[in-house]
Amino acid sequence: MSDELRRIVAIDDPYLLLREVTTRLADAQQEVTELARLRRRVVQDLHAQGLSYAQIAAKAGLSRGRIHQIRHTGPAPEGAFLGRGSVTVATPLRRDDERGRTVVAVDDVSSGKRLEELARSYGLDVTSEHVPLTGTIDLDRDGLVVVCGPRMSQEMWDTYAQDPVLAWERAEDGPWTVVDRKTGLVHRSGQDSAPARPYDVGYLGRLPRPEGQGTLLAIAGIHTQGSLGVVQLLTNDLNTLWGQVGDQRFSTLVGVEYDPDTSEPLSAELLCPLYRHDEETSV
Repeated sequence: MSDELRRIVAIDDPYLLLREVTTRLADAQQEVTELARLRRRVVQDLHAQGLSYAQIAAKAGLSRGRIHQIRHTGPAPEGAFLGRGSVTVATPLRRDDERGRTVVAVDDVSSGKRLEELARSYGLDVTSEHVPLTGTIDLDRDGLVVVCGPRMSQEMWDTYAQDPVLAWERAEDGPWTVVDRKTGLVHRSGQDSAPARPYDVGYLGRLPRPEGQGTLLAIAGIHTQGSLGVVQLLTNDLNTLWGQVGDQRFSTLVGVEYDPDTSEPLSAELLCPLYRHDEETSV
């Protein structure tokens, strides 16, 4: 019996005991899920290196059937791209100046809900919250996925500024753009071009937290359709993204063609490589 279990068993207050047991069970379930994910990842990695299931089983002291079962069951390793154990999805509130009230954009709601569904499909616990109109948000937390551009939050502006390759900048005629410092390309939304067309640019990156002890996943579009396109890319290609960058810091841009009537993405494709930030310390 572990020390933690002994502590809980010794609690006399039945209500405190019920609360502690419930909390501990939730924590234990998260731990079991992440251990199962890690175990499956190890088997997949070893198999990808050329080892047979029989060889892995012999070296690990397990049966071949057990190794094969581990490889094909349990939470998929790529779920760790979003977080471990639990994730928090944050989407922004907006100000409706015409009506003088706080609102949420339909596209932001869709992005948030789809991210939550994606995370749950990988066995992750999910909570949601809003970035308030002030833009103030605590970024120093594990498992944080923030759908918010730099203009809506000073904290996110400072976070995006840590990207060594991709920079948010205003064009001389006013609209926001994203500049690829490595190639010199300036990526602009179709909404802000002449003639206008249903095309937007989305940003996806894993960036350092302010306290420097971890990272967060940042998603933003020049307009809201860009964020929806990034979420579609994650939904369709998470395994590929995980295989290329794992849980390391990176950033990339996504070109999004969308239905002008519904804002739904029709296609979402990478506009540049997945820039690994440990390889791009100076550009």
